[in-house]
Amino acid sequence: MSLAGLLLALALLIGLTLRGASLFVATPICALIVALTSDMALLPALAANGDSDLISAYMQGFTGFIAAWFFMFLLGAIFGKLMEASGAADSVAEWITGHLGMQRAALAVVAACAVLTYGGVSLFVVAFSVYPMALSLFRQADLPRRFVPATLAFGSVTFTMTSAGSPEIQNWIPIQFLGTTHLAAWQVSLVVAILMAVGGYLWLAWMLRRAKAAGEGFQSRVDDPQPRTSDLPHPILAALPLVAVLGISFWLHDSLKTSALIVALLSGCLCAAGLMWSRLQGPGKALSDAGVGALIAIGNTAAVVGFGAVAKASPAFADAVVWVTHLPGGGLLSAAIAVSLIAAMTGSASGGQAIALPILAPIFLAQGVNPDQLHRVVAISSGCLDSLPHNGYVVTTIRAICGETHQGAYPAMAALTVVVPLIGLIVAIGLFALGM
Repeated sequence: MSLAGLLLALALLIGLTLRGASLFVATPICALIVALTSDMALLPALAANGDSDLISAYMQGFTGFIAAWFFMFLLGAIFGKLMEASGAADSVAEWITGHLGMQRAALAVVAACAVLTYGGVSLFVVAFSVYPMALSLFRQADLPRRFVPATLAFGSVTFTMTSAGSPEIQNWIPIQFLGTTHLAAWQVSLVVAILMAVGGYLWLAWMLRRAKAAGEGFQSRVDDPQPRTSDLPHPILAALPLVAVLGISFWLHDSLKTSALIVALLSGCLCAAGLMWSRLQGPGKALSDAGVGALIAIGNTAAVVGFGAVAKASPAFADAVVWVTHLPGGGLLSAAIAVSLIAAMTGSASGGQAIALPILAPIFLAQGVNPDQLHRVVAISSGCLDSLPHNGYVVTTIRAICGETHQGAYPAMAALTVVVPLIGLIVAIGLFALGM
């Protein structure tokens, strides 16, 4: 009964998300199904000593995420709005299209996201930071805006997030369990990253050409920022805030960990405001909009995390973890399947690793599985099925940041953030089997 309830709740959550339902309503309903089918107390007062209950589990997940990430979301949203209101985003976009051509607008967005992600900026913040520039580039190139979320995600959560050397948490969690380094199996990682980057971009370019051939183009909205064509800051000046965020995040990452991002984003905000204050249009409104946007974005993500906390407290989840972590077959393949499935259930790449590795690592290391190979397979596999429709990053990027719908934006995002990483995972396991 508990397993049936968990699967039903997960399927319902994905279905409601695809239909555009509010996650503030959908996640508690789905969590209630899990609780009722798992014989979990609904209220704290009804729970036996030491047992979990629906309200406490959901709110611990919800509030825990907000406590950990609020300032990053807020400063990321403010930074994006300052880049937009100062004309810096339009200036950088104009320079890119002038030098690289309109046909490479999407490539410029992917490259900007990749540089920031590999430089240590959080995935959520990258979307906030690059979106104003992406919107301007897609407008100038007359590209369908429903592809903006997929373009942002492709540059952030695929070939950079799980590659060797990446400072993102998905590449660092395996270290504590496997005794490896962030450069584990870098040779295979490099081949897979290039394959995903080139293959994914070619697929994105094909989808954009197909949409353009069908008559799609950029559609403006009444609430869009008006494009600036005059009084734009110099492109170098406009790019300095982005450089500040990237440089400070990279410089302080080892010493301050996640707090480095707060310092980096605050520095970027101060840099954008200080260098381009005279060009800021409606700074008060920009700050107000940023605050509202940050609250909506972090609230959506926290709601999904809250559901995941209830799901993890159910007996079925514990049974499912035991099952997927003891699948027959080779260590690398079993680890890949286990991490992918747990990441799908939790809607989190890091969650998939953190739950699976304490169980998998001792088993496979005792069997003689190469720890570097295991590290890389676990990292790549965590970034495959985590990007299902209910994933917090997916919901935040599509809805809160880009203002799109799952119906319009998710198919392209699924192609680039689910299918492409799955292909990369298969290639990685194949190369390891060949002895590379």
